[in-house]
Amino acid sequence: MIYIHLFLESFRFALSALRANLLRTILSLLGVTVGIFSIIAVFTLVDSLENNIRSSLNFLGDDVIRIEKFPWIFEDDYPWWKYVNRPKANYEEYKFLEENAAQASNITIFAERFGTMVKHENNSFNSAIISGVAYRHKDVFEIPVEEGRYFSVQEVDNGANVTIIGKEIARSLYPTSNPLGQELKIRGIKFRVIGIMEEQGASVIDAPSADEFCYVPYKTFFKMYSGKGVWGVESIIAAKGFETDEGLKELEGELTGLLRQKRGLRPKEATNFALNRPEAFGEVVSSIFGVISLAGWVIGSFSILVGGFGIANIMFVSVKERTNIIGIQKSLGAKNFFILFQFLFEAVFLSLLGGLFGLLLVYLLSFVSLGSLDLNLSFGNVFLGLSVSVIIGTVSGIIPAGMAAKMDPVIAIRA
Repeated sequence: MIYIHLFLESFRFALSALRANLLRTILSLLGVTVGIFSIIAVFTLVDSLENNIRSSLNFLGDDVIRIEKFPWIFEDDYPWWKYVNRPKANYEEYKFLEENAAQASNITIFAERFGTMVKHENNSFNSAIISGVAYRHKDVFEIPVEEGRYFSVQEVDNGANVTIIGKEIARSLYPTSNPLGQELKIRGIKFRVIGIMEEQGASVIDAPSADEFCYVPYKTFFKMYSGKGVWGVESIIAAKGFETDEGLKELEGELTGLLRQKRGLRPKEATNFALNRPEAFGEVVSSIFGVISLAGWVIGSFSILVGGFGIANIMFVSVKERTNIIGIQKSLGAKNFFILFQFLFEAVFLSLLGGLFGLLLVYLLSFVSLGSLDLNLSFGNVFLGLSVSVIIGTVSGIIPAGMAAKMDPVIAIRA
């Protein structure tokens, strides 16, 4: 009970100090408010931007290895013309890997063509992404069909003229009607719409959006695009690993061995394909935002430091003003820890109050429209802001509180 009484009495002292010197207290808290706002605003912006970029890269797949002709990061000592002369992945290699890859949960093959015009009657969409996919593509990459259905095995195997379209294409071609069951034209060929995907929306980095995709069966795709020539349409084989395969090391090794075997490469011959993984982009994104977060800490720390000096200043003044009261409390039997905790709690309370105002400003900032970037104040950042406030209050108030606790009651009561 004594600790509860101590807590309540310290709370009353803090409130009375706040009311008695309102302007002085507000000016002292501004430093903490600005510091917490600076740090948490930067962290909120960084977290929101990083999450937006990572979600924009979802089209690359999660735990997926892509077998392609060119690597995403070129080797410094590898001649560029050897990349050009590499063979493209093909359907036979896809079937071979599908039958023999034990470390892959699912395998697909696909090819894409960007900036294609699709038409329906007098309406057209000029920047569609046509993607020819295998049946198991939905098990490797996410294809969120909101209306209609996905391709059947027969439609994929027979190369049927059916398609699944994104929301933006649906709105452009069918502004007043439901697209399901209707026709559209790609390169003059008629397709029947069997599915419409969920709306994804635009991204900060302008990455390909599902709203602009138009999926067709893989064999149907190559009726329109032969893919011949060095710079023709390239097929990509993608394999999804198991969750137990940490780092996809087992899958990567198995794919390398199987594809080298399929292409008849001798042990001393160089591998003529690339295994690309989306984690490479994730690591780059994490390193970039790690630097930005560090910069946020440095910038906010100066404001926090100023706020800490402000809290310390107001606590020194508060101890000086209440010296007589401290002497009376000690003469009535108050222990040193009671005085210490009383002033320390007041410092923490004032700092925490400044931190709460800073968090409130960040919360209000999250309602500001920043285009495709949505700001979200996470619980982790709120906890961080409150924790920093408590630490600053403790550090700033410990010396004034210690001075108050060590006062001689006889000298203090005469003040």
